[in-house]
Amino acid sequence: MPDWYVTKDGDLSCLELYERHYSCYDYKDGRKRSQFVGPGEHIVLRTGDADAMFVWRKFIDDSGQEGVNCAVFRNESRILSSELIRQADAVADFCWPGERHYTYVNPQAVRSRNPGFCFVAAGWRKCGMTRGGLWIYERPSHSHVDAVLQSNGGE
Repeated sequence: MPDWYVTKDGDLSCLELYERHYSCYDYKDGRKRSQFVGPGEHIVLRTGDADAMFVWRKFIDDSGQEGVNCAVFRNESRILSSELIRQADAVADFCWPGERHYTYVNPQAVRSRNPGFCFVAAGWRKCGMTRGGLWIYERPSHSHVDAVLQSNGGE
């Protein structure tokens, strides 16, 4: 049974989780935030107890990355992060079939001895680094994986 529910940008429970996420920033003019996703197509997911959130964004990424971006993932639940990521992948696969999934991890800001490991445990791989020092993780599209398998004789 899936742990995610679709909600909207501005969901107050998710807003609280987002404000505890390391990527959250304060507006210079001091205004209060009412939304947290940003422009482009998006899907906001939250658990029933509102103790985890995941945001997918499909937009033109200035960094040149292509696909569907995991813009925010925060897990304060007892559910394994890798399981939540796999479930979120299934949602994105349904909504954007054949798209690569990618995210950025700031290894200096994540409170983990192994930043990004939950993505690796969910089948993602580290594929690069931004100029600013963020690690890039991806889950290639299934069509890409299928093409690689076919070129290797199906192995």
